[in-house]
Amino acid sequence: MQQRYDVVIIGAGIHGAGVAQAVAAAGQSVLVLEQYDQPAQGSSSRSSKLSHGGLRYLESGQIHLVHECLRERAILLRIAPELVRLVPFYIPVYQKTRRRPWKIFLGLGIYSLFSGKAFHWVSRKRWRQLDGLRADQLDAVFSYYDAQTDDARLTRSVLASARVLGADVVTGAKFTDAQLDRDAIELTYTRKSVAQTVNARVLVNASGPWVNHVLTRVRRANGEAVETLDMELVQGTHIVVAGKLTHPYYLEAQQDGRAVFVVPWRGQIMVGTTENHYQGDPALVHPLDSEIDYLLTVYNHYFDQHLGREQVLDAFAGLRVLPGGQGDAFSKSRDTHFLQDHHSRQRLLSIYGGKLTSYRAVSAKVLARISASLPETTPIADTRRLKLPVVD
Repeated sequence: MQQRYDVVIIGAGIHGAGVAQAVAAAGQSVLVLEQYDQPAQGSSSRSSKLSHGGLRYLESGQIHLVHECLRERAILLRIAPELVRLVPFYIPVYQKTRRRPWKIFLGLGIYSLFSGKAFHWVSRKRWRQLDGLRADQLDAVFSYYDAQTDDARLTRSVLASARVLGADVVTGAKFTDAQLDRDAIELTYTRKSVAQTVNARVLVNASGPWVNHVLTRVRRANGEAVETLDMELVQGTHIVVAGKLTHPYYLEAQQDGRAVFVVPWRGQIMVGTTENHYQGDPALVHPLDSEIDYLLTVYNHYFDQHLGREQVLDAFAGLRVLPGGQGDAFSKSRDTHFLQDHHSRQRLLSIYGGKLTSYRAVSAKVLARISASLPETTPIADTRRLKLPVVD
């Protein structure tokens, strides 16, 4: 007899883990299928390790997204204090910096209004305490608060919470295909070369950069393919270099004006990220030499300590899912987009994009959208208040 779940989720990254927790907290049965042997092996372990509101998104007018992320950051600080911690970030402004002090002052004012944490104009006498930050032609330094986290560990903690609430998780599970019927979905996956079939009321596609690849393997009862959204993959690379930092920094890349973070990370320094269009198998994404050179150039432009390739201890690349079409990556929306098979009774919902910080809010939206297809139950927990377990 085939197993039956209310919801089956493909992908155990941060959104798959978050949706599993939300569904289980609502009292529904849920199964998570993850292709890798461990959760958070894809994009959810290759971020900037920040739980932040997205200060730079104010510039592109995504105020609602910043507000949502800062609200969710406050929740994370409360429910996961061992995983998410608030620290002061520093923004130096030089004579040739494109964003002038008045513009940064205005943006930080809005950011502080949303977050409830004040920002500061750092006095000149403190500039020498900023990790060897170059002082020549330095006009101003601002300090504001944001949060750091371990992205993979946070994902594992959310998934562990889902498990405690009753979710089943199968790793090393390769999704094969699914048939979308009026009342259910029949889904097949393989694990250790053995095919398994399960039934579900709803299938949630939380496979990140594989989202459209998964949808090519879903068919309606009449054999027709399901829809996909036009999307593009953008590669972001980080490097870890030898050295010590006492503070994190938000910098403007002199090459193109992009935002680059330089932060302490596990006793070393992490620098990132880049934005380059990517085509190909998401599993094969890797740092490019040009990206490593780009990040080293940014670091060396701002700090007295000169770093070369020999100081690069590690480099990793992840993929963002952004809307397709014209325009550069910076100008495109960072909102999460949903693709549903039906407006009133969903059987299939796919998640496109999204931010690490706002995973819980996104998961609540997913649950609201699929709730009409699920049986009435009594919720057993509220994810806004549920403390996340501490995991290794």
